[in-house]
Amino acid sequence: MRVLIADKFESSGLEALKKIGCDVLYQPGTKDAALIAAITKEKPAVLVVRSTQVTAPMIEIEGLKLIVRAGAGFNTIDVAAASRRGVYVSNCPGKNSIAVAELAFALMLALDRRVPDNVIALRKGEWKKDEFSKARGLFGRTLGILGIGQIGAEMIPRARAFGMNVVAWSRSLTPEHAAALGVEYKATPQDVARASDIVSVHLALTPQTKNSVGADFFAAMREGAFFINTSRGEVVDQPALVKALGEKKIRAGLDVFASEPSGSKGEFKDPIAAEPSVYGTHHIGASTEQAQEAIAAETVRIIQAFKETGKVPNVVNLCRKTPATHMLVVRHLDKPGVLAHTLEALRGANINVQEMENIVFEGAEAAIAHINLDRAPADDMLKGIAAGNSNILDIQVVKLQA
Repeated sequence: MRVLIADKFESSGLEALKKIGCDVLYQPGTKDAALIAAITKEKPAVLVVRSTQVTAPMIEIEGLKLIVRAGAGFNTIDVAAASRRGVYVSNCPGKNSIAVAELAFALMLALDRRVPDNVIALRKGEWKKDEFSKARGLFGRTLGILGIGQIGAEMIPRARAFGMNVVAWSRSLTPEHAAALGVEYKATPQDVARASDIVSVHLALTPQTKNSVGADFFAAMREGAFFINTSRGEVVDQPALVKALGEKKIRAGLDVFASEPSGSKGEFKDPIAAEPSVYGTHHIGASTEQAQEAIAAETVRIIQAFKETGKVPNVVNLCRKTPATHMLVVRHLDKPGVLAHTLEALRGANINVQEMENIVFEGAEAAIAHINLDRAPADDMLKGIAAGNSNILDIQVVKLQA
């Protein structure tokens, strides 16, 4: 199996892919037209990327079967185009959770102690102990978390270690789950904003979360509070944040921005980076050796499973609920032609198969097929299928629950 890796990737992962029999093409930094050319020429079955954009023209090249995002988010991949072409998209969730949580706390401490400004002053030969001695401290402060996924959950024990109180909101968070985590449940993001000295955002980017942290949220924040975002720049209404920096004296630590270069290097002219109350980093939340080794190992696991079983762990673009309304259950002798006979009859009736599995019983003498259909076959059709093949033992239709 040919694997094209278009971004930097750990050497341990490269060696592991070769060890399982993959033909590895390591071309970090390949993007845009050059990546289209590489996919066209090399015909990889698998494409591995980190920050590189994967567009519809790349996905539509013949031969590509799987795209692995060597990281958690997959907003740089045209998932809709992949779904139209039947190309799997997979990711590596949770492998960088600790690294991102660590950076979130680094940004909090940097804001509180004004670490970058200290460094700049010293490098200029200036000693400003009086100015830089003014810090609030984290102990006893309230940390508000938006999004209790794997990264958000990693924030909780670290906040406890600093002696902080934690309040949280997440779409899936319930009061019971919050109590089990040892945090205070809040019903809305605005409730988190009102209760927090520091807010840390850990929301996945979806159509529902895009620009969801906006003017209403910042209006609810306490004056002078800290705002940390290490998730995705697009979940924040950036103009609303800039306005809050001035009007509410909010200070922000940002690892992500609304508009970022597509590669690891490039010009960055977003004016928010020049705001004196903003400390920014270069979307490096996942960039620790520990996290990258874990992501490489998970990428190898995904590709190995696909190579050896045809199944893809962590796939993100399979239909959660198909249009199927009925299941055709065919109990049969495990002989050639049974399924072909059944599928031909369905084709003749213009009934579409949505999902199908064939389970073989011990001894490999009998099997049972479950075939999900977009409508129910007529009774006379069922009788025709059963009568047309002597290896069919029983056939029935089950109406699926809505």
